[in-house]
Amino acid sequence: MQTLIVATATRVGTGNLIGVVAAVSAGGAGAIFWMWVTALIGSSTAFVEATLAQLHKEIDPIYGGYRGGPALYIQHFCKGNSGKRSMIAVLFALSGLLCWCGVSQVISNSVSEAFYNAFQIPPIVSTVILVVLGAIVVLRKNATVKVLDIMVPVMAAFYFVLTLVVIGKNITLLPSVFTRIMEEAFGIRQVVAGGFGAVLMNGVKRGLFSNEAGSGSAPCAAAAADVSHPAKAGLFQALGVLIDTIIICTCTAMLMLLAPEELLSGLSGMALLQTAMNHHFGYIGVIFIAIALWLFSFSTFVGILYYARPNVAFLFGNDMKWQNAYKILALAMLFIGGLATYTTVWDLGDIGVGLMTIFNLIIILPMGGQALDSLKEYEEMRKQSKDV
Repeated sequence: MQTLIVATATRVGTGNLIGVVAAVSAGGAGAIFWMWVTALIGSSTAFVEATLAQLHKEIDPIYGGYRGGPALYIQHFCKGNSGKRSMIAVLFALSGLLCWCGVSQVISNSVSEAFYNAFQIPPIVSTVILVVLGAIVVLRKNATVKVLDIMVPVMAAFYFVLTLVVIGKNITLLPSVFTRIMEEAFGIRQVVAGGFGAVLMNGVKRGLFSNEAGSGSAPCAAAAADVSHPAKAGLFQALGVLIDTIIICTCTAMLMLLAPEELLSGLSGMALLQTAMNHHFGYIGVIFIAIALWLFSFSTFVGILYYARPNVAFLFGNDMKWQNAYKILALAMLFIGGLATYTTVWDLGDIGVGLMTIFNLIIILPMGGQALDSLKEYEEMRKQSKDV
């Protein structure tokens, strides 16, 4: 159970709010359907990449424990132990570092907007506070915020309960909401208007941003997990994808789609979600989203720097100065993102995650047999009642 919590915690974060809001803002309600499709397909890729990360992990001489991820299993697949660098592995690691800088921008941009909507705090103030607190935490060697380990799951559970309350109050509207999602996912109106591609792409992009399946981010954390069998980490990561997108992301979608459509017309970004929450719960709903987003954002920022560790080491070696250099770069991007416009902050992250996914999928297709063999071994051990 603890492993499942860890696996889910690495996925549940800002993407569950920001990603869904962005998908609906740019692609309409139909984008939600394609987020669901991405999750169903992504659960299988999440299993493969997490299992491979466990099979190809190595001892971490900088932070202790183990490290790994796509850069390492790509290197092993392409070059073995020859010592020569795999170009695909290098490109993946660079893409990852680019992506996580972009995610830093998205995080601070959304937090600054949410706090301005809730408390009229100027973006520069909320951004500086976020960066300063981030620096205090992440510039330590083994960055972690113990209180977030408790607060984030509690906040996610509370968020789920609030959604159930909203659904209960608007139960008669559910059929029309699901009809709208399906109509806009496949509807003639979207095809004729040339908007079907936008619906599909935004659903896929934001689903991937939220659950990370196939992009190669989560395996960087999965490699360090303490599990009794590699396939076990893969199965937990696959379930984590479904919990992340099918449950938590759907909560955000329902909160927006169960609000009057005319009320949200023309809105985008966090204003879209906070206006919906104001409709459901009054001003307290606006404040709740700001606080929840801040907690999710802080945990996500710590998480992406955790993802970056093995990639920085792969590119630049086992020297702490390079780890700190990337942390400072990410903090700089955190500051820039808080003051940038909403639409531009997505660009860097989208480019990075797209490249990561391409390089990762190129390799996990031929390597997938290793993960399936590991699963067969695990199932055999379970049948023999061995303790795994």
